[in-house]
Amino acid sequence: MLVDNPPSPRNRQSTTLTQFGRFLHDQFSLEEDKEDEAGVIDSINRGIEFRGINLWTLIFAIFIASIGLNVNSTAVIIGAMLISPLMGPIMGIGLGIGINDLDMIGRSLKNLSIAVSISLLTSTVYFFISPLHIAQSELLARTSPSVWDAFIAFFGGLAGIVASSRRGKITNVVPGVAIATALMPPLCTAGYGLATGNLYYFAGAFYLFLINSICISLATFLIVRFLGYHQKTYPTREVERRVRTTIWAAVLVVLLPSTYLAYQIVRKTIFEQTAKRFVTNECNFQYRQVLNYVAQYNRQTPVLELTMVGEPLSPDSINMLRAKMLPYGLDSARLIRVYSE
Repeated sequence: MLVDNPPSPRNRQSTTLTQFGRFLHDQFSLEEDKEDEAGVIDSINRGIEFRGINLWTLIFAIFIASIGLNVNSTAVIIGAMLISPLMGPIMGIGLGIGINDLDMIGRSLKNLSIAVSISLLTSTVYFFISPLHIAQSELLARTSPSVWDAFIAFFGGLAGIVASSRRGKITNVVPGVAIATALMPPLCTAGYGLATGNLYYFAGAFYLFLINSICISLATFLIVRFLGYHQKTYPTREVERRVRTTIWAAVLVVLLPSTYLAYQIVRKTIFEQTAKRFVTNECNFQYRQVLNYVAQYNRQTPVLELTMVGEPLSPDSINMLRAKMLPYGLDSARLIRVYSE
């Protein structure tokens, strides 16, 4: 009588791993309900153009967002972000790079420039004629970009392009992406900076918008390449080579400065978090109290300013406090003490 040999432990383990791998592939596959390439490209193409209805919608949304920032209303700002059509040309840039379509990239950049110009003009006019000139907390939050803003824009962009590539479209994702990536409030804040002559607010807010836009375009490019979209074909290989060279040269021109700026954002965020930890852990005194602190990052000499009340610190106490900054990596920071009466 012949008896089948039972599978060896190694074979059983291999079978289990294979089944687990198939399970993970099925769970995380992007192929299910995938829209055809032509449908996705056509959908994003339609959102690139800024004229007619799209342009008027943008203007109205900018007015709504500016009013929300002016009166410090989070609900109004969220409503404006839901209306805004700004995502179209930004995703168009990422898609154009992903499929080597120089014409799409050019149209996307042109329309994004139009949208940004109209947005800045509209918000500047509003804040110029508005009787309320105080910078509220919602507006101030858009003047200092952090590394977390870049992460939010990147993962929001991933969610947006993945949802756009589905056949049925996930209707609640795109509005969520519009809220999370927050493209419109920074542009309105930049307009506030122009209207009030505050170039610091303008630069910080516009920089935040640029970081968000680059991260969304990068996310779109990565997903398009991951899904294996076909590259655009050209009449000759020479034309195709020139187009590819032009696209990647432009990408490098944008990517290298943005990488450096993103690195500075990371350093700024780390400095601010470390300064907060230092003040919380080490700035506890018997006869004096820290009312507030300001951590100002600078590439050469960061500044940590303490606003204190009570008896002034003695030279020995100051030296001891500076010595405690060393383990926190704050040895290059300048310590300033301001005493409040």
